[in-house]
Amino acid sequence: MSATGAVTDAVGRIRDRLGLEATSTGNVVTIQSPPDRWEAVAAVVKDELGCLYLNWLSAIDWKDQGLEVVCRVDNLTTRLGVMLRTKLGPGAVHCPTLTSLWKGANWMEREAFDMFGIVFDGHPDLRRLLLTEEWTAGPPLRKDFVDAEFLPYR
Repeated sequence: MSATGAVTDAVGRIRDRLGLEATSTGNVVTIQSPPDRWEAVAAVVKDELGCLYLNWLSAIDWKDQGLEVVCRVDNLTTRLGVMLRTKLGPGAVHCPTLTSLWKGANWMEREAFDMFGIVFDGHPDLRRLLLTEEWTAGPPLRKDFVDAEFLPYR
């Protein structure tokens, strides 16, 4: 199957199977998932679209709109890329883990936990990865983070 055919097939499957609209740019399909369906949507992407390679997982702080978890997975055979996105909402920090689907999500989720304060429910070993256990200043990649020791130059 060509990359174009894989994209068309993926958009159709996502609509039919999940009831979600997907957008595509080139060979990348983007799916916006509600947090409570995050793991189920990811399972369909892995099992039915063949996206076996977890490329990366991170987060975005949209200030008043809350945090968003973003994940890129790929089908290396068809060259299909899928961008999974879920907005947690204002004040929400919980998201289901993807470690049962992709082992590589383990350290990436731990990094998002450390840097953004996102709690990945069901994660097998959610503990700090980059910061020390003594770190109490808050998640450093959040927009509301201020390091009292090094105030920003304005």
